[in-house]
Amino acid sequence: MAGVQPPPLRSLDDFLLSSARFAVPDVRDLDRWNNRMINNLLYYQSNYFLSALSVLLLVGYFQPIQMFVGMTVVTALFLGFVWAAENKAPIRRFRRNHPLLAVLAILLASYLFISVLGGVTVFLFGIASPVLMVLVHSSMRLRNLKNKLENKLESIGLKRTPMGLLLEALGQEQEAGS
Repeated sequence: MAGVQPPPLRSLDDFLLSSARFAVPDVRDLDRWNNRMINNLLYYQSNYFLSALSVLLLVGYFQPIQMFVGMTVVTALFLGFVWAAENKAPIRRFRRNHPLLAVLAILLASYLFISVLGGVTVFLFGIASPVLMVLVHSSMRLRNLKNKLENKLESIGLKRTPMGLLLEALGQEQEAGS
């Protein structure tokens, strides 16, 4: 984790307001959609982190114990998945070939464990909604010239950002910056 540097917070105007352009992705071109998502995740990672943290804090304020249980379950399952993907070749291939299914499998397994422990509502609003919000924004946000330039420059040092580390853990580092 040494040398990990968070990128700057992007302006609200660039992130959501007047200069932001959105469009529904072409679902027939999955490579292009994946490329758009990865590059947006890298470019807006500080904004996504701040947005998700705001929702987590809000839900955690009203339901602290259930939120702690939910975060613990999701973190444990994610770390278990990363460990298994590093040590088991079939899981590693699955992670690399089907990254969306891998994330959905982690979320589904988290949901099942939390439903057994109670607190499904906290999971849905406190954990799943920030993830969904980030994925929808990164899918629909069209990239601008500054975004493309910064992603090209950052692609050399991809593993120095928190999102770069997360994308690497999900097997997507090779496609970022392209």
